[in-house]
Amino acid sequence: MLPGVAPVEGLRREELAMLAGVSVDYYTRLGQGRSKSASPEVLDAIAGALQLDDAERMHMHAIARQRPARPRSDKPQRLHPETRALLDVFEAPLRPAFVLGRRLDVLAHNRLAGLLIADFEGMPVSERNQARFVFLDPHARDLYADGGQVAADTAAMLRMDAGDHPDDPALGRLVGELAIHSPDF
Repeated sequence: MLPGVAPVEGLRREELAMLAGVSVDYYTRLGQGRSKSASPEVLDAIAGALQLDDAERMHMHAIARQRPARPRSDKPQRLHPETRALLDVFEAPLRPAFVLGRRLDVLAHNRLAGLLIADFEGMPVSERNQARFVFLDPHARDLYADGGQVAADTAAMLRMDAGDHPDDPALGRLVGELAIHSPDF
């Protein structure tokens, strides 16, 4: 280490710009929101320089699209009868199935999912949530062959939901609860 130089974790802006093949000025303007938009190729180059996984890369692309957030809806989520009937189709070949809504709320499940995975009917409606189950139930990880991947996928789905609904207070409360109570989140 050079005397008088503080250690820096990760890449410096200049290094990242070089690895992504863009100028430092352009990368700085992107980071500060002063550039209109980056092409998908530039975003992929930055994602590669940052060594992002597929979910993180997709999230970065979603954020960079600068599309307006979807309007917040506090209306109760409804389950269409056709979707409910589809759950029953999965019952015959012995497959547990769920229907998830915003924030990964469990809107419905077939009988087998209730028996094998969790007794969602016995939970208050406010607690029927796949993310809450994956990160806060001590037995959840044992149910999946690759519990770590299920947790990573669940977190990625929440990130995408947060990108689509940044002003959703219930989503903010859920993320806060998971951050406080789950060391894996």
